[in-house]
Amino acid sequence: MLQVRILKSFGDFTLDAAFDAPAGITAIFGPSGSGKTSVIRAVAGLLACETANVVLSGTSLDRTAPNKRKIGYVFQDARLFPNMNVLKNLRYGGTHDEDAVIAVLGLSDLLDRFPASLSGGEKQRVSLGRALMSAPEMLLLDEPLSALDGPRKAEVLPYLEALRDQTDIPILYVSHDMSEVARLARHIVVLDQGKVVLAGPLEDILADPAAVPFLGAQDTGSVLTGRVVGHSDDGLTKIETGAGPLWVPGPVGRSGGYLRVRIPAQDVILSRSAPVGMSALNVLSVTITALERGGQAGVIVTLKAGNDRLLARITKRSCDALNLVEGMQVFAILKATAIAPDDVV
Repeated sequence: MLQVRILKSFGDFTLDAAFDAPAGITAIFGPSGSGKTSVIRAVAGLLACETANVVLSGTSLDRTAPNKRKIGYVFQDARLFPNMNVLKNLRYGGTHDEDAVIAVLGLSDLLDRFPASLSGGEKQRVSLGRALMSAPEMLLLDEPLSALDGPRKAEVLPYLEALRDQTDIPILYVSHDMSEVARLARHIVVLDQGKVVLAGPLEDILADPAAVPFLGAQDTGSVLTGRVVGHSDDGLTKIETGAGPLWVPGPVGRSGGYLRVRIPAQDVILSRSAPVGMSALNVLSVTITALERGGQAGVIVTLKAGNDRLLARITKRSCDALNLVEGMQVFAILKATAIAPDDVV
């Protein structure tokens, strides 16, 4: 467990953030200028603060120099040594679990190459490997994919997932991309104007109507975990979730394995009766547990689906026309094609 308490004044901006991060990836999420990078720089000991209490596994790092904190830090740009090949760059961090790190990041074919010959995604994988081979007790990743285009991001994301699943140390992952966050993180800390406004398990925060002002209407939604039942001949995959079966595009996952599916609230349609004669494949029987009326978001409807929670964002006119009230049984409808490939992992 990582415990963080940061207080830092920057003229007219004050960073005042306190949160806990368990093992695995905790996303530090928020708009530009909210203090995300300053938080991890303070955790690393690279930012002088009025208060910087960092406790890792019960041990305070407050009086520990940055180079003694056993932290692996990965920046937005890979920062590799151009005169060293990949293997030497990796070993600059150390040789801890060298074979395992090379294997999990898929670097074995790159070891003799130099940074100038690597793609952006390959450079970031080497940077991650160098951080891991330093035997860190914590990893800090500062928007490591922000400088990459779509294909390069797609190249690196599976390795980050493997890293998440095969390490047992806290990883702080700074990002402003909710698809990345939903794919990688188990916990999330949301910053706004230097303050922690939300913190907790990812599934709980994304499906909390109170998150709308901070995450934005487009990023608010839910994350469902389900088991892959099988793949159909017409290019769809069936996933059995606690909310019910979902069809998603593409042959994703392996039969019997588990995947997470992010469902933005704006993609959910509500009906008071079971739909017939329509093209949408995903229809879930749900119960309305709350209705939140507000500004441009219209109405945020909280839905209970089995043991899971969904959100739907609809207009006030639709809410009034359907006479929606708490406790009502309705149907949540989601087109399979509305589920983006990056939101099924």
